[in-house]
Amino acid sequence: MRLRIWQVDAFTGRRFGGNPAAVVPLEAWLPDELMLAIAGENNLSETAFFVRDGNEYQIRWFTPAREVALCGHATLASAYVVFHELAPQRTKVVFGSQSGPLPVERNGDKLVLDFPANRLEPAPEHPALVAALGRAPRELHQAKQWLALYDSEEEVRALNPNMAGIVATGVYGVIATAPGRDCDFVSRFFAPTAGVPEDPATGSAHTYLTPFWAKKLGKSSFFARQVSARGGELWTELRGNAEQRVSIAGSAVPYLQGIIDV
Repeated sequence: MRLRIWQVDAFTGRRFGGNPAAVVPLEAWLPDELMLAIAGENNLSETAFFVRDGNEYQIRWFTPAREVALCGHATLASAYVVFHELAPQRTKVVFGSQSGPLPVERNGDKLVLDFPANRLEPAPEHPALVAALGRAPRELHQAKQWLALYDSEEEVRALNPNMAGIVATGVYGVIATAPGRDCDFVSRFFAPTAGVPEDPATGSAHTYLTPFWAKKLGKSSFFARQVSARGGELWTELRGNAEQRVSIAGSAVPYLQGIIDV
């Protein structure tokens, strides 16, 4: 079987920046073990697979270790492939997913994701997690992903976590964040339990970060940087009242396209 594949750098305006994602359009779903094997062979933080469903698509995402319920950068990359390769006349696409419908729209040179907002709660003390991070945060919050708040961008940049220590805690992923020097906030995201020691630019983490910083800063729109080695730039906004959503905008740059044999 031969499949088309694209690799796209997401949440960046420059090649070799942001977060690279593989995108594999399918005629029908492959067995889960085969999609996981393809993701492992790609060895990127995520590979997205999508299948046509009427006028829209169903999407799934795999790290090298497991399937995940939501992924921002690979959804952005998938939308890029739809808009620039598969259906260039379109300006909006909706991906059906485990996390519900995920619309993506073109807005100038950016693509805008519409994702569900996620809330955090203050967390109890977690000495093992703090030890694994290597620096005590000012605040610790939790949901499916945990968040460690630091006082400065410099502290977040200086983190050198013990990945085996994070895995030992059983925590799925840890967001480290602080106010930014030239942006509203910065972050890094560590998910070694999912096979991703540090994710370069993470859309899903900003579904937590945007409501968190909206409460901290008393506003709803943000320019954020993910200060990984590759770096990422995201423009986010908290929308809605009872059922809140987060819009996450960013650029994408193609790196490769080709054929895989499976």
